[in-house]
Amino acid sequence: MILNDICVFDFETSGLDHQNDRVIELAAIRVRNGEIVGQFQTLIHQPIELPEKITEITGITPELMRSGMDEDLAFKILRVLMRDALLVAHNAEFDLQFLHWTMMRLAGKTFTNSFIDTMTISRERHPFPHRLEPMCERYGIKLEGAHRAFNDVIGCFELLKAFHAEKPVDEWVNRLGFLSKYPPPLWVPDYAVTFPTENRYERREAI
Repeated sequence: MILNDICVFDFETSGLDHQNDRVIELAAIRVRNGEIVGQFQTLIHQPIELPEKITEITGITPELMRSGMDEDLAFKILRVLMRDALLVAHNAEFDLQFLHWTMMRLAGKTFTNSFIDTMTISRERHPFPHRLEPMCERYGIKLEGAHRAFNDVIGCFELLKAFHAEKPVDEWVNRLGFLSKYPPPLWVPDYAVTFPTENRYERREAI
């Protein structure tokens, strides 16, 4: 079964620039045969000035960030947890690029894991909005503390299970949709199949 060995992960970051901004919090769970067999979460110490907007969104303050784990150690632990599992993320275009550029900066090499993006599936199966919080709400999944990495990981895992129960997600491995009004991702794995997509909107009756 495609979901027998997966690693669901999420990053909170200091901004949107994959090469120059930094991961300030990460979380991941390793799942085998539907059971969580390992997990890791940590704040990451970064010698940067944290924008106030990021603190507003995540609740992560400069003081919290300074108390976090060393970046190199955090990503070594993450890679041990991931190993050769199928990676899963919501809006994987974002997280995969941060994973790639951080690994290249720290270790000089990237990952080769296959992946599934639950946001790409969301856009295919449902009308707008497709953020994790409203998608979880659609399926009755309780998501507490969105925009903190571990909470988002659990929400993403539950959403993936709901998608798979609805219709198997096997066809979505290594497929990455991007909104056609924006350019394609600057970096994706060589084996990724990227394609433009658009948001669909529910029709509303005229008042």
